[in-house]
Amino acid sequence: MRHLIIIGLIAALVSGMFYTQKAEAIDPVTIAILAPIALKAAKIAAPYVIRGLKCGAVGMLEMGVDVLKILLLPLGVLEVVLLWPFGLLQSGFGHIVQGGWAPFALVGDTLLLPLRFCGIDV
Repeated sequence: MRHLIIIGLIAALVSGMFYTQKAEAIDPVTIAILAPIALKAAKIAAPYVIRGLKCGAVGMLEMGVDVLKILLLPLGVLEVVLLWPFGLLQSGFGHIVQGGWAPFALVGDTLLLPLRFCGIDV
């Protein structure tokens, strides 16, 4: 078993020694020729990119709200267990439900986030 490990390590080292990376570069003339075309494409795409970033930012904020709503679960348990004599039983059950639903809402918002960054407002 020990010999197989040593042979495997030697094979990995030897195969790595003969590997050379290829350098692929674009010459400056091609960049100079394509720059005006790229600027026109950027001007056309700018409104769509901005819309996608706005929708994505809203989705990220909703995910943050869902993360904070998870904290309602221990608050609700505290209200139900310790503070029910002070009339907080009903709000405690409400907080437990909201805090229990928040992870599922977070998963849903996480799954919809790539669509939001594409500019689809869900």
